Amino acid sequence: MKQKPVVIGVAGGSGSGKTSVTKSIYDFFKGHSIMMIEQDYYYKDQSDLPFEERLKTNYDHPLAFDNDLLIQHIESLLTYQPVEKPVYDYARHTRSAETIRMEPKDVIILEGILVLEDERLRDLMDIKLFVDTDADLRIIRRMIRDIKDRGRTIESVIDQYINVVRPMHNQFIEPTKRYADIIIPEGGQNHVAIDLMVTKIQTILEQKAIL
Repeated sequence: MKQKPVVIGVAGGSGSGKTSVTKSIYDFFKGHSIMMIEQDYYYKDQSDLPFEERLKTNYDHPLAFDNDLLIQHIESLLTYQPVEKPVYDYARHTRSAETIRMEPKDVIILEGILVLEDERLRDLMDIKLFVDTDADLRIIRRMIRDIKDRGRTIESVIDQYINVVRPMHNQFIEPTKRYADIIIPEGGQNHVAIDLMVTKIQTILEQKAIL
């Protein structure tokens, strides 16, 4: 009988280095049956709302995510059923009509700022990671990304950080650190922690006879 896939949750604040950590895991196990699911793809569909209302969306709040659909998809993948991952249209602030077909794999990495916030999601995970990076580094990384990749102004990035990102981080993201099995300081720059984490994951996979 085929073993149930391993689910690894990777959480942390915006700009913490979650993507770097996730990529490090993915690259290490590349060649094996591994996939990534980004929570950002599962923002709620807002097509029923006027565009002006969509602009008010707080993307750092737990209610912005369609966790019901995400959980449904993870449960399907755990029984080796393919899923159609949604695509979010940030220009229209709602879900796109297109989807991405995701074939089941033996290892599922679930990455996002709030993947440890929902108990139902945590219960599906074999390993829970939290990438813990100082606020000053996170805001600098976010500022560089938003200005370079998203055409934002410095003023708009700072305003959003002070009024939305920081309070949401303190209220909803930071408290989920207590659920983590492994805490990784400084994200992708902490190669020692990543190596230890990969070794732990490798042990679990070997126990499940996946590798």
